[in-house]
Amino acid sequence: MFRTPMEKFLGPPLVVALQCEAASFVVGDKAGWTMNIAGWEKGKTFKAGDTLVFNYPKGQHNVVVKKDPDDISMCSLHPEDKEYKSGKDTITLNKGSNYIICSFPHHCPKMKLYIEASLPI
Repeated sequence: MFRTPMEKFLGPPLVVALQCEAASFVVGDKAGWTMNIAGWEKGKTFKAGDTLVFNYPKGQHNVVVKKDPDDISMCSLHPEDKEYKSGKDTITLNKGSNYIICSFPHHCPKMKLYIEASLPI
């Protein structure tokens, strides 16, 4: 086996593999995705690839991932948004800003999340 002069001096190269596991968060903890959830994300650290689990009674809420950050205050569903409505939905966070609402009438003001996800280490 050929070795460079540096390898002869230092030995073979060392390969280090880091494993980054994504975290999973149940939105609202035991209460689930429900009214007055706004602020649940505060104090938590999120990374791209982490998952959010939304538990709620099917038909009583939905989960909408907004594409336009300026649109979160509008509390409406647009064709470019991604809607989930199974009652047990899982979404994967993208790097950067993630905006999530319930678009049911009168729910959004109390059911919206703004999550900033960093790159995994």
